[in-house]
Amino acid sequence: MPDRIIVNNIFDDKVAFYAKALAAMRFQHLHNPVYRQWNEVLNTDIASVGRISEIPFLPVSFFKDFELKTGVFEPQAVFESSGTTGTNTSRHFIKELATYRQSFVTAFELFYGDISDYCVIGLLPSYLERNNSSLVVMVDELIKRSAHKESGFYLYEFERLYQLLLQLEQDGIQVLLIGVTFALLDFATAYSLALSNTIVMETGGMKGRRKEMIRAEVHDFLCSRLGIETVHSEYGMTELLSQAYSKGNGIFVCPPWMRVLVRDEEDPLSVKETGRGVLNIIDLANIHSCCFIATDDVGIVYEDGSFEVLGRRDNTDIRGCSLLTV
Repeated sequence: MPDRIIVNNIFDDKVAFYAKALAAMRFQHLHNPVYRQWNEVLNTDIASVGRISEIPFLPVSFFKDFELKTGVFEPQAVFESSGTTGTNTSRHFIKELATYRQSFVTAFELFYGDISDYCVIGLLPSYLERNNSSLVVMVDELIKRSAHKESGFYLYEFERLYQLLLQLEQDGIQVLLIGVTFALLDFATAYSLALSNTIVMETGGMKGRRKEMIRAEVHDFLCSRLGIETVHSEYGMTELLSQAYSKGNGIFVCPPWMRVLVRDEEDPLSVKETGRGVLNIIDLANIHSCCFIATDDVGIVYEDGSFEVLGRRDNTDIRGCSLLTV
């Protein structure tokens, strides 16, 4: 199937997800050398794959080892993951930023409505201090589309942010406060509020900045300090171009072009559409890299397609260089 046809169908609800996923698999097998060699290592007969649970998923660590490109192109951007000194970081080569923008804007408005209705406040200090963050690109675009004069990034300006939230609350303005977990916790430790018009959305991310806390502890603390009933969450990663959202209780829902499956912890080639295991993700927006990613997150996928993240799998780093020679 030609590149153009697949790209045009990614966000089209009239084309069945299963058909798009199988077409993307065949397309990437033909035009992505790393994915093709991985399929050959697994001895997969691509022509016989008829269900999404049979699709080969590429270990997420391969984004650290290889230039994962479907086709030949000069990338408009390269997103990089955060990492500690001396470690490799994932690199996601982006052929067209327009595809990423369409993915996150469409998904956000599907779950939350028109972005122009919100004052968008980004609390992403560590991400703003480094280059090539996909999260910064996303929040920056949401800020621009919000068209509210107070929308913007707030680094460590907690007093200014506190006064702004008080004013916006008084004015009845709908607010999206989106931030990395440690920054939201730092702000909520310093200030207490009673917010009724603000969605507080955490994107994960402690990175040694604070003592690790389970999601329930984080949410309980933020709710008690900020006067909100629930904390919303965004599930995304450098290796994806789509996000799932949770409006509370850590249960995430995918947009129509994204799907989460589970693989058995002992048998990674045993994949199911529901149940508990390690999460595999199909992200059709990744048509120019790899749509089929075996993550290191342990979770549960429910019958309705929603999912929960329980934590990280131990000893997760499956290095690609020992398996493939490209």
